[in-house]
Amino acid sequence: MQLNRALSTVSATRLRLNGQIGVCGGRETFLGFASAALLSRVSFSDVLDETSRTGYQRRFCRDHSLSFKRYIQQPGATTIPLTFNLRQADRPTWSLERSSTRSTSVLTIDASGPPAMSQVDCQHRLGYLRESPIVFAFMTFIGLPVEEEIRIFRDINGNAKGLSSSLLDYTSARLAQEDLAVAHPSIALALRLQEDSESPWKNRLDLGGGRTSGTKRMASLRTMQKAIRRFQREANTEQNDLEEVGRQLIAFWNAVVRVYPSQWSQPRRHLITKGVGVYSLMSLAGSLVSEATRKRRNVDLDFFVEKLSDFADRINWANDGEMRGYGGVGGADQAFDLLKSVRAKALGDPHGK
Repeated sequence: MQLNRALSTVSATRLRLNGQIGVCGGRETFLGFASAALLSRVSFSDVLDETSRTGYQRRFCRDHSLSFKRYIQQPGATTIPLTFNLRQADRPTWSLERSSTRSTSVLTIDASGPPAMSQVDCQHRLGYLRESPIVFAFMTFIGLPVEEEIRIFRDINGNAKGLSSSLLDYTSARLAQEDLAVAHPSIALALRLQEDSESPWKNRLDLGGGRTSGTKRMASLRTMQKAIRRFQREANTEQNDLEEVGRQLIAFWNAVVRVYPSQWSQPRRHLITKGVGVYSLMSLAGSLVSEATRKRRNVDLDFFVEKLSDFADRINWANDGEMRGYGGVGGADQAFDLLKSVRAKALGDPHGK
């Protein structure tokens, strides 16, 4: 197929893209060539909206997109085909004219309505080329449901540099749905903290998608997921009822907010809602639950407030405080050891002498 025959023809509202229909692995696809400007016009990036829980793509990275634009404008530069999916819609916006020999087929797109193609793997390559005449090879799946798009996106980007691990966790949760609590209990609990109206973390975890304007993001979904594993390890709650564990986690963080109100409300100045704080506090929460189990205490908000207030004023959570420089798993362990040590001293000397 010659390139000039493969390129698209454009009218005011109807675009005709010449190409071929074939099979890629186990999926039917349409292969063609078109300019970045045309492909940008008929496609969209389905970025995760953390408020409505729609979409699945990562948020736009300016540096990534700019780097590709600089590269592709160089003589001899090239790239692998851009990947799309022709979305099904209530009002058909595209059609395929299939050749009996598959030598040439035509994709016709109605450009007067919403974009017909979702950007499965090309968001950042097209990002800063919306008016560019540079021609790209492209491949589009034909009418895949969104769930299948997500699976393909995860397969392509599972190990991609710079891709948010929280976004992969969230898309995994969407695909697992009802089986999530069994397959990924730590993700289910992290999402409980993110979504429950009683949780101080509601809508504050970074899921890896488009951020909601005005909210104070503090930690990522992946950070909270790992922190919950630390809680489970200390509390030995792996096999416990997740509903009860979820209530305990919400009660604990509400207690943290009560005991450390200024530190919580000023996340940029304190470590309490950053990795080292979240990890160490979750470990502490787990040890407190284990302690309550041994003593047959009820684990609720008042229990956690009682225990934290024994030593809360002896911990400096400021960025330049005693935990400054603590980082990674080792730093979180150091911070947990510090919390246990300060608590032990406070219980042995309740008046601080």
